[in-house]
Amino acid sequence: MRRPGVTLVEILVVVAVFALLVGLLIPTVQTARESGRRTACANNLRQFGLALGNHESARGGYPVGSESRSFPLYRRVTPQHCRWSALAHLAPYFEERALLDGLDRSVPLYIDLRPDAIAPQNKPIVKIVVPLFLCASDRGVAVSPLFGPTNYAACAGSGGDGTPYETDGLFFINSRVRPREVTDGLSKTVAFSESLLGNSAAASPDGVTPANSYRFIMTAPLAEQSCADTAVWNFSDPRGFSWANGEYRTTLYNHALRPNDPTMDCMGVLMRPPPENRDRLYAAYGWRAARSRHPGGVNVTLADGGVRFVEDGVDAAVWKAAATRAGGEAGALP
Repeated sequence: MRRPGVTLVEILVVVAVFALLVGLLIPTVQTARESGRRTACANNLRQFGLALGNHESARGGYPVGSESRSFPLYRRVTPQHCRWSALAHLAPYFEERALLDGLDRSVPLYIDLRPDAIAPQNKPIVKIVVPLFLCASDRGVAVSPLFGPTNYAACAGSGGDGTPYETDGLFFINSRVRPREVTDGLSKTVAFSESLLGNSAAASPDGVTPANSYRFIMTAPLAEQSCADTAVWNFSDPRGFSWANGEYRTTLYNHALRPNDPTMDCMGVLMRPPPENRDRLYAAYGWRAARSRHPGGVNVTLADGGVRFVEDGVDAAVWKAAATRAGGEAGALP
């Protein structure tokens, strides 16, 4: 009597069906995971909205986008070396504020001209990797040995010539915008969005992409031709290298480019300000796009604390309008 057996053809059919099921399951699992990461990122940005509202209630307005001021005890540095960011000013209002207790903003971020010249009391604090400041869809690691990184940046407005001064958004150097000045409406004005962590400094375009790098020019304001002609990428620190620093490379961005734009971001520095503006020496200019690893778009926090997901293909004019506080544009983000 012959016992029934399994033929080779049957085994191959089972293996093929199993492989097909795995092939269908893996993308589903990955999609579910990314959906969870995007939700977690949106929750982070809701915390930004709450902190912004608490700061406004306590201080009567929104924090500076980047701080610039002189310090008599530190005569070697310029006002631009102060650089405390909106995130640093919001530190007492975040749920994770205990991590940042002791941050001393009575001294500049940089107390000397060296890039590692951070006040001793601030060195261990500005180096902290704060989970709230990171999106789970990105790498989630420090990109500088001196600073904790950030995936979130404050909106400086529509972009213009890349200036960090008196922009049309909520945040700029020494900004003190109050809600009543946001005449476009708090629910129509973007306060924060996402940005990706960059790669280490590079002096050539080999291997760089808009997602991880930026072009650099030794002049400002910015001009399209100057940015297009430069052969320098990531002249110094990578994008998002410090939540404490208020530069365009780190915690400021604008809507000069659409979300995840294929055009490379561009940064410049004011090396020869006119005599009447000597306090603007080393001021950093930028065209920096909102960028994320979420398929199809980025999360944003609005001035009223609401969070929206904005698609990459959003109309450029609508995207710019959402960045201004008093542009008088009609409509809102779709």
